Amino acid sequence: MAKTPFVNRLMNFTGRLRYIFGPASSSPLDQEMTAENKTLLAQQEAAVDAFVTVKRADGSTYLVPRDPNDQSLR
Repeated sequence: MAKTPFVNRLMNFTGRLRYIFGPASSSPLDQEMTAENKTLLAQQEAAVDAFVTVKRADGSTYLVPRDPNDQSLR
């Protein structure tokens, strides 16, 4: 008798787990953003725009502030 492949055994096991614990929760992608999420997104985008990624000749990268007068990371 042939041995069942690992993938089939894994799918059967996860199917049993879903039967016991239920499916993973997911939210729709087309929902509207709340005002709180919009302000958080704006803050995160502003933080990202404050820095530039610089690549060295050896391939390593590091962040430097866009403002040359900012000495916070130096």
